[in-house]
Amino acid sequence: MRVSGHGLACVRGGREVFSGLDFTVAGGEALTLTGRNGAGKTTLLRLIAGLLMPAAGRLAIEGGDPELGLPEQAHYLGHRDALKPSLTVAENLDFWAAYLGGGRATAVRADALATTGLAALARLPAGYLSAGQRRRLSIARLLAAPRPIWLLDEPTAALDLAAQARLADLMRAHLAGGGLIIAATHGPLGLEGARELRMGGAAP
Repeated sequence: MRVSGHGLACVRGGREVFSGLDFTVAGGEALTLTGRNGAGKTTLLRLIAGLLMPAAGRLAIEGGDPELGLPEQAHYLGHRDALKPSLTVAENLDFWAAYLGGGRATAVRADALATTGLAALARLPAGYLSAGQRRRLSIARLLAAPRPIWLLDEPTAALDLAAQARLADLMRAHLAGGGLIIAATHGPLGLEGARELRMGGAAP
């Protein structure tokens, strides 16, 4: 599998966020998006996820499921954790697994919660979770509904050191299985060999 962008440009609110942007990421590879705030890291992830349309250029995917488009084969983990506070941890994960095409298999959900250290909180309403626990529940979605492309926006936000290490292990396992990762970050993710795409110039 290979995901690429060619001559991408994005304009938001009448302002050009970036233009002439090219990148290529293959299965088993990670690409980190770095740069100052406002450089377009989140915008690029949202373009790849199909949530925004480019003003110019094109996105392409080679390999993968020929009947599915790029957004349908990608997980987008954004700044907001997109959880329903009144639903339990398990119910939130059930909803997202079904919505994303992962089904409602109890064993898969249980394994995802255990892997992210949330098994003991499965029956707790999500509204009671800390910021770090909410982030871990969002990460559990990656496991409950497997997709080959992970688009991660500041994935370590609110995570303590132990949770960051666990996430790094999950990302390495995803890459080892042939998946690919594009991640916006201001800090290290623990992915040796990840390539970097520096976005934007110096701060004005």
